[in-house]
Amino acid sequence: MEITNTVGRRKAAVARVFVKQGAGKITINKKPLEVYFPLEIFQYVVRQPLLVINATESYDITINLTGGGIKGQAEAARMGIARALCEIDAELRPALKKNGFLTRDSREVERKKPGQPGARRRFQFSKR
Repeated sequence: MEITNTVGRRKAAVARVFVKQGAGKITINKKPLEVYFPLEIFQYVVRQPLLVINATESYDITINLTGGGIKGQAEAARMGIARALCEIDAELRPALKKNGFLTRDSREVERKKPGQPGARRRFQFSKR
């Protein structure tokens, strides 16, 4: 089997994912998953597509992550892995789609507007 590569995005994070047959090793930016994401919850988020299809020990995954914060990066990696698994086996698509791993979460931070301190917040009104 050749290497399958896909892209996952969330907020400002971009994950380039490379999946091949293997023993279940996940590497992010040349570091093991447990080193890059020390918190269990983010490790779980990255592994979710593999857990849904019961293939945690079937694929070696290499991920290049850039931009965003820790949560956005974890969710971008999840989306990239799910897309790669769909390319490998089209029969997995309904299970991954049902769990929402293939849907791009398009929510972004609204830009700050001129003449106010934030996107929606106004400066405090002073009558005098």
